[in-house]
Order: sequence, then structure tokens, then C-alpha cells
Amino acid sequence: MGTPGQRNDIALAHDLIEDMDAAALLADKGYDANHLVDAIEERGAEVVIPPKRDRKIQRAYDTDLYKERNKIERFFNKLKQFRRVATRYDKLLVNFMGFVKLAAIAIWLR
Repeated sequence: MGTPGQRNDIALAHDLIEDMDAAALLADKGYDANHLVDAIEERGAEVVIPPKRDRKIQRAYDTDLYKERNKIERFFNKLKQFRRVATRYDKLLVNFMGFVKLAAIAIWLR
């Protein structure tokens, strides 16, 4: 889900976690906001977001689990190598997601 250039990604974060059923949520420092951390904790998930440097009270987080986020980032970078995914040629979501799944399988099989 993308946002316009001047809009911060955190603006849509609450919508993304609305029906979340996960043990933990991994995100970068850009998502370190009290309102989002509270919403994640209310859903019973572990917050794995490093605190921003300017926080008065530095919140603890699982650094080992946070390192797993790198695997996710690398996967998306590989997925974007498929031109059809990166440029979103398909107008219909079902067609686009079909190719995303096909590309993910191709990455997995490498």
C-alpha cells in the first residue's frame, strides 16, 4: 500500500494492523509512535520497533527478531526485479497478485 509523496507511511499503519493476528510486528524507526505502539500492544502482539533516538525513555525491543526484518526487505527488493511487479502493468488486483505469487515462487525456487 503506497502513500502520496508528502504523506508519511505511518498514516496508514492503523489500517494495516486493524485485523492483525500475529505474535509480533516488525517495523523500522519510522513507525515508532506511541499511538501505534499502543495499538499493537492492545492486539497482544510484541512490538519490535527500535525507538527513535530522541525518545526520552528508550523502549526495549528484541534485537535478534528485528534482524529478521532484513530478510523481508531483501525479498521485496528481489520481487521488484520483476518488471511486471515493479511497474504494476496489471490493472486488476487479482491479475497483479497472481503475478506477485508467481514471482515469489520463482524467488523461492532459486
